[in-house]
Amino acid sequence: MRSEDLPAIHHLARALFPDHPEDVARFAERLALGGDLCLTLAGAEGDISGYAIAYPWPLGRIPSLNRPLDGLRGAGDAIYLHDLGVHPDRSGAGHARAGLALLVGRSRMMGMGAIALVAVNASADFWRARGFTNADVDPALAEKLASYGADARYMVMPV
Repeated sequence: MRSEDLPAIHHLARALFPDHPEDVARFAERLALGGDLCLTLAGAEGDISGYAIAYPWPLGRIPSLNRPLDGLRGAGDAIYLHDLGVHPDRSGAGHARAGLALLVGRSRMMGMGAIALVAVNASADFWRARGFTNADVDPALAEKLASYGADARYMVMPV
């Protein structure tokens, strides 16, 4: 992913996740932190038809939606998969699985022990099928998790 990709990624994210809007500045901040952990899927015309935004983050912590990252920036023992989206025209072809495999490999190279995420929009079963399991959240973080929606689940996959 490159900074030039962010307007197209932002546009796709708004279409895929209308209940979880985030400013393009938040994507830029996370790209700067994640580097090689942020991925794009290009369509036949070179357009962005999928993406993954991930970065180092402490296991058991949940970053706020559409807010600058707090003092934990870059500190972490896990990779946080902030967002993964594939345009409906490209879904079902294994792109999410391929992107996740890349993230697992890069996580291992970085010495990270897990990938964590918050499953939204009733996607927990999708993530379970890819090796993630529900994880306990510190009661102090329950309100932050709830800000992702009533069906939000904090999930972890060891790598």
